[in-house]
Amino acid sequence: MPATAGRLVLIVGPSGAGKDTLINLAQAACAHDNGIVFPRRVVTRQASEHEANDSVSPEQFELALARDAFALHWDAHGLRYGVPRAIDDDLAAGRIVVVNVSRTVIAPARQSYGNVTVVLITAPPDVLASRLALRQRASDGRLDARLGRTVDMSSASPDVTISNIGGAEDHARDLLAIIRGDQIDRA
Repeated sequence: MPATAGRLVLIVGPSGAGKDTLINLAQAACAHDNGIVFPRRVVTRQASEHEANDSVSPEQFELALARDAFALHWDAHGLRYGVPRAIDDDLAAGRIVVVNVSRTVIAPARQSYGNVTVVLITAPPDVLASRLALRQRASDGRLDARLGRTVDMSSASPDVTISNIGGAEDHARDLLAIIRGDQIDRA
């Protein structure tokens, strides 16, 4: 287990919950705080204006995986995702690392890192469907497949849940308080 003086904040939830929106607002509020970092994920699809991703080909991803370049990685929706190994240095330096990940990596992250907070961002199914339909991102694939994806979280329950309905600014303030450690209520 890497030395972890900092804290790893995992943002999880279904597609369309508004994770990237809340993360972007929280990141803007932390722009001058060097103790909080928001690493860019590596993804095998083109980045969009709503996500902070580095886009790579599947072949480049495989090479990075073979070089142990990822602290966390997963496959979802026909794509591959990775969180750069550099988060280990940030955590060792005592920083708070905030990253949007799959619910499938919660248990491995908790096994690998000592101080992990999991924030589930969710919304009712009709809200998720509406948001995904409005997003119209070709790489999202079939809407019903995204909405129908289930993840067994019985061994990876969240520490905090944000029901992202209504104004994003209010929920971003909630997320920011959780990131800063001001508000970590158990779900």
